[in-house]
Amino acid sequence: MSDARLSGRCLCGSVRWTATAAPVRNLICHCESCQRATSSAFAAFLGFAPHAVQWDGPKTDYQSSPGTWRGFCPTCGSRLYFRSDKWPEEIHLHAGTLDDPAAYTPDRHVVTAERVPWLDQIDSLPTDDGFGVAPKR
Repeated sequence: MSDARLSGRCLCGSVRWTATAAPVRNLICHCESCQRATSSAFAAFLGFAPHAVQWDGPKTDYQSSPGTWRGFCPTCGSRLYFRSDKWPEEIHLHAGTLDDPAAYTPDRHVVTAERVPWLDQIDSLPTDDGFGVAPKR
């Protein structure tokens, strides 16, 4: 990933972020907490020094466990970040919020013991540019 300024937003655009420094980590977390918090099989994060991220718009924290907060947009509910007292020098922004998703390249899988087993077959599934079935009108 380049040192270019990165930015992102929630689904509705009420909350925006801009990173003024390069990320210190680019990871995919497979822990059960991230799975449940994101309603997904994993969470893709960019780790930044907290002072390197500037926010515009209201955001809300949820303390998911002691010393751990998960931030989201109070309007649309988009997940924005994870921060923990375990890593006080980092805030982990969800890669899915990037304005340019192609700017993200993960470099590590973490907590792989909790990885969902069906990810092993995902590349062999049929693909479709739509939803596989036309929507009802």
